Amino acid sequence: MREENHSVVSEFVLVGLTSSLEIQLVLFLVFSVFYVAGILGNLLIVLTVMSDFHLHSPMYFLLANLSFIDMWVSSSAAPKMISDVFKERKVISFQDCIAQIFFIHATGGTEMVLLVIMALDRYVAICRPLHYVTIMNFHTCILLLVAAWIIGIIHSLIQLVFAVNLPFCDHNEVDSFYCDLPRFIKLACTDTYRLELTVSANSGFISLGTFFLLIISYMFIWITVWQHSSSGLSKALSTLSAHITVVVLFFGPCIFAYLWPFPTVPGDKFLAIFGVFITPFMNPVIYTFRNKEMKVAMRRLLSQILSFRRLF
Repeated sequence: MREENHSVVSEFVLVGLTSSLEIQLVLFLVFSVFYVAGILGNLLIVLTVMSDFHLHSPMYFLLANLSFIDMWVSSSAAPKMISDVFKERKVISFQDCIAQIFFIHATGGTEMVLLVIMALDRYVAICRPLHYVTIMNFHTCILLLVAAWIIGIIHSLIQLVFAVNLPFCDHNEVDSFYCDLPRFIKLACTDTYRLELTVSANSGFISLGTFFLLIISYMFIWITVWQHSSSGLSKALSTLSAHITVVVLFFGPCIFAYLWPFPTVPGDKFLAIFGVFITPFMNPVIYTFRNKEMKVAMRRLLSQILSFRRLF
């Protein structure tokens, strides 16, 4: 049994990634580039979809919202990590730690639901094209988006409702570069086995189940296209491969982080880096490089910006 008497913890110390100054410099440059590039890439997608009427369709509306959420996903942890790289003592207050956990899980849960909605959109567009405009109208898209945010926030609140009142002892070192819920729970001065199991079930098994549901859905869509339209197969494969790549990039780290039976600190930190920096950076790259309409619309937007600047 752990000691029953516990002190009130007002802050946590983040161990970070390394104590080597040379490696810290490299990490600072690499993470800064990935973070800024990810923010700019996702912002460009949002602005392009908003400004170009050719992209005012459910697919691009959902894509713009995915980019918006990705900006929040990376911004929930990346700025703090980058600013802490050269600090000897990386500290985060208890309230900020709770807020960071909330935003990470709220945006992550929302993105999970949004990826399901995007799969639904592609299913209706490819398998029921005659009913697409009726089913996936603007009103429906708004309702689905609101539902995604509500589910994401509820998911995050469920994670925190028991964790926020846990008793903590003198040990307040989190072996990560941000407030990670599983490591946060392990610092408590009480038996947290049931709570850890609840967190794993809530995040891990839901991620795993949703991931397989999405993969099966995309396989079904691909089979439907292959059977009915050989001419549209290449375009459908291009669209579906982009969606599947994003799904794997998003769900892969989540599944391994919460369900892998042999967790390791370096492995967990790599997955955290992947989720915070790599995935938000890769999403705009995947969708723009593989989508001709998006590339043309971005060129139009950039030419409009340049033409506007020439006037002044």
